[in-house]
Amino acid sequence: MAETRNIEFDYKEVAEALVRNNDIHEGLWGVWIKFGIQGANLAGGPGGGKDITPAAIVPIIKIGLQRFDEENNLTVDASTVNPKKGTAKK
Repeated sequence: MAETRNIEFDYKEVAEALVRNNDIHEGLWGVWIKFGIQGANLAGGPGGGKDITPAAIVPIIKIGLQRFDEENNLTVDASTVNPKKGTAKK
């Protein structure tokens, strides 16, 4: 069997892991990504040789959490995925 090289996560799985990692217990939280869009002229366009082509370079700068007012495909409810630990009843 081949070695696993990729492990994929959907947005909710990433949000859930970050909520737990940051010990958040309430609110709707979702994935937030900061892009650093840049432009450049790249050599070797469709015609090859000396052709240059304007291009956009879109690096991902940061990945984080953002608080949301409404649930959507990016969010998890922190009280559900990371509930506060209750105190033991006597």
